[in-house]
Amino acid sequence: MLAGYLGLFFAAFGAATLLPMQSEAVLVGLLISGHYSLWLLLVVATVGNVLGSVVNWLLGRSVERFKARRWFPVSPKHLEKARTHYQRWGHWSLLLSWVPIIGDPLTLVAGVMREPFWRFLLLVTLAKSARYGVLAMLTLHWI
Repeated sequence: MLAGYLGLFFAAFGAATLLPMQSEAVLVGLLISGHYSLWLLLVVATVGNVLGSVVNWLLGRSVERFKARRWFPVSPKHLEKARTHYQRWGHWSLLLSWVPIIGDPLTLVAGVMREPFWRFLLLVTLAKSARYGVLAMLTLHWI
């Protein structure tokens, strides 16, 4: 049983970073098995995913000191574009941190923009827990 929870935690953590991982499939599989506590699965998935987003936020806080390096993966143009979008929509855009493809970079940009950690943590936790909650409800409805 512990292995299932740990697997979900690491899948959720990795999925929140820039790694190509899927935590939703792991959560659904564990729910369908019927051997795990719904609430504990939701807590484990949310905590893992939020902690992965915190890693992105921390990377964003320190990324600017490397932007002049040749190996830096983001062009100054793209970094400025991300800043402009974040300034336009502000911290409320973190409610989209659960969305595939845009959510992970959004949490990194929040770090670059020096979003206060308390607000970042609150909005990201709300968004990611809601996603897992809806996914669990849909899964349990159809099984």
